[in-house]
Parts: sequence; C-alpha cells; structure tokens
Amino acid sequence: MPSVPPLTPAMQHLIADVAAQLADAPRLGELFANCFPNTYETTLRPMDDGTTFVITGDIPAMWLRDSAAQVRPYLTLAADDQHLSDLIAGVSRRQFAFVNLNPYANAFNATASDAGHQDETHGGPQIWEAKYEIDSLCYPIQLAYLLWRATGRTDHLDASFRSGCAAILDLWRVEQRHADSPYYFRRTNCPPSDTLSHAGHGAPVGYTGMTWSGFRPSDDACTYGYLVPANMFAVVVLGYLAEIADTVLADAALAADARALRAEIEGGIRAHAVVQHAEFGQIFAYEVDGLGNANLMDDANVPSLLALPYLGYCTADDPIYQNTRRFVLSQANSYYFAGRAAQGIGSPHTPPRYIWHIALAMQGLTSTDAAERRALLALMAATDGGTGVMHEGFDVDDPRNFTRAWFAWANAMYAELALLVCGIVVPGSPLAQR
Repeated sequence: MPSVPPLTPAMQHLIADVAAQLADAPRLGELFANCFPNTYETTLRPMDDGTTFVITGDIPAMWLRDSAAQVRPYLTLAADDQHLSDLIAGVSRRQFAFVNLNPYANAFNATASDAGHQDETHGGPQIWEAKYEIDSLCYPIQLAYLLWRATGRTDHLDASFRSGCAAILDLWRVEQRHADSPYYFRRTNCPPSDTLSHAGHGAPVGYTGMTWSGFRPSDDACTYGYLVPANMFAVVVLGYLAEIADTVLADAALAADARALRAEIEGGIRAHAVVQHAEFGQIFAYEVDGLGNANLMDDANVPSLLALPYLGYCTADDPIYQNTRRFVLSQANSYYFAGRAAQGIGSPHTPPRYIWHIALAMQGLTSTDAAERRALLALMAATDGGTGVMHEGFDVDDPRNFTRAWFAWANAMYAELALLVCGIVVPGSPLAQR
C-alpha cells in the first residue's frame, strides 16, 4: 500500500496559525500540532484503486463512523489542498464500496483477510465486525455531502454512491419493522453488551416510524431498539441525500424516497422520543422501544444527545435540546462523572468514572459560550495523561489511567474544537451556519 507524503504546506500553515492564535496558552497549540496530523500521519492507507483505507489507530480495521470523523478536520483545507481533497474523496469511495459489500457491517478489513470477529453473523472475509448501527450508514452520507459542500467536487458522488444510498434507504425501511428483518447478531463467550438478546434479534419493539439499531456508536448493544440520537442523525443525512439527489444526481425518485423516509422517522421521534422529566421538563430519551419504555441517559460516543446541534438536527437554543443538555451534563445522567481532575460524560463501554475526550470536545463544539469552549479545550489538554494526545476514556480522578493510547477519532475531535476556538469551521457543516 502506498504511504502518504509529509504534511502538506496548507497543513503546516494551519498548525502554525493555530499556535499563533493560542500563543497565550502554548500547550493548547502543542496538542493541536500533535492531534491534527495524527489521522494523516498514522492511519491513512491510500489504496492502489484510488480509495483510502483508514484504520482507527490501535485497531487495524476501518470503521465507517470513525473514518469519517477522523478526516473531518481536513475538510477545512480541502477546497485549496488538492491532495487532501483527493484523500478524503478516496475515503468516501472506500466507505461506499463497503456499504455496497454489506450495509449491516460496521467495520472492515483492507483486504479479504478474514481478520476480526468471526461471529455467527459473519459477513465475509473483508468484514471485521457485523454489528449493525444506524450511524455507520449516516457518517458516509455526511462525509460525502460535506466534501461536496466544502470543495464543489462531485466525482465521489458516483454510481457506487448512488447504489450505496439506495441500499441504505432499503435497509432503514426494513428496520422500521425489525420483526420482519433478516438481521440478527450472536456472539458467544462475551459480555452481554457485545451480543443481542432474544436469539440475536434484540429486545422486542413496536412500530414507531423510526428505524431500529442493534448497537450504539460505542459498539455496545442497545437496551431498546430505537436509538434516538442515531435516528436524529438519519433525519439530517436524509436531508443531505435529498439535496444531492436533486442538485447533483438529478434523481427525483431518490430525492422523494429520502424525503418520505425522513418525514416518517421524524414523526416517530416527535411521537415517541420526547418524555417529561420531573426535574428537567421535556427532554429527548436516549432509546425507546415503541412499547412505552424509555432509557434516559447519554453516551460519550457520537451521535449522542449532547451532539444534536453539531449534527444539525436542531439549533443549540432549541428548548427541548437545552433541557436535554442540562440533564445529560448532570448527575441525573448515570454516565456523567465528576472527580478531582475533570467532569464529563463517559460510557458503559469503559470503566465507571472514566469520561471521554470525545464528549468533552462535543460539549465545547455545541456550546454557544466562547469561554466555555476555551475552558473545555484546556481541560482536554490537561487530561492527556502526559502523552501529548487524546484517549478514549480516562479516570476523572487520575488521567494517567486511560483506555486506548492511540485513538485517532479523539485526536480529531480535539483538533476540531481547537479550530472552532480559533474561528475555523468545516464549510457547509452546521457549525458554519451559526
């Protein structure tokens, strides 16, 4: 596999510019100089077919979710840096090749190596893991759309993109009625969070209009099958798909199908996912089942309830979002932890009292307060455990205890927050529309 060349002049200039803007706190600029190029220097694998394979860091597989998030900060330069633009287009083409291979899978191998998890629900030798997650199909559409909006290029919106999007729409419609779905997932000799209950089909659900998800973006099994922030993300990207179908593909049928499904999912969210909380008022649930049950929490992984304005589902001043934000950033959220070194949102995916750098970045990216954004960037830098990079989860009392020393998604999130603090955002993203 070819390797990437040294940092482009545009990347070098941006690193110097951020350092200059953060000169009053040199440590913040130093961390940006480590985190911003991390994906580029350590995880991108240009392929002979012109696509780009992206490992997560310490796991040598490509997650559809992670790979999109990892390259997202480079979209700020893509309009004027052809090399970066081509690499990102290569990521997009690789993602849709994988979607067309198996739209239920979440992570893939570079070749048909049979590496990864050989579960009962094994999708073939190029599948690392076949945990079905709504967000795994949202992120490729989001990246393809943002690349188009940032650069104007459309060559990645090709036949593979069109067929992949058709497969996504078909799958999401099937999973509106999961009882009729062919998908199941069973893994043995593992924690309950790594497999699905009820013979691999997950807990029963009723029809809502939303689309079912087996797993969360943490790769943990859903408690209830309608994962609300993931459905909200689907609403956003279906709008993106309709715009692409209208403007680029001239495909009225695809646009109409995307808009119709978008309206059905949004109707389900409004009918089933807004709950009354005794302390916080109307808030969004994290998961529901359409049978009257709701899971009130938030997880550090994105899509999350905290991330809704970042994703573009609502504005930061939306009243229900504001109530939800107060809930998830409080002890009422069972995965919010406060300690001697930090406070923030963690995940059942990591040990108790571990919070995530991704969640701290998201708190900053969704804040409307410049001082809060700067403070959260400083908190991320202060909790790197002395390593100079970000991690997955870390101990709120001692950041020297952490999970995943090489986790490129977290580094990209630090970079994106630092860019926002410096007034730089991804063109075409919801942050650019504030």
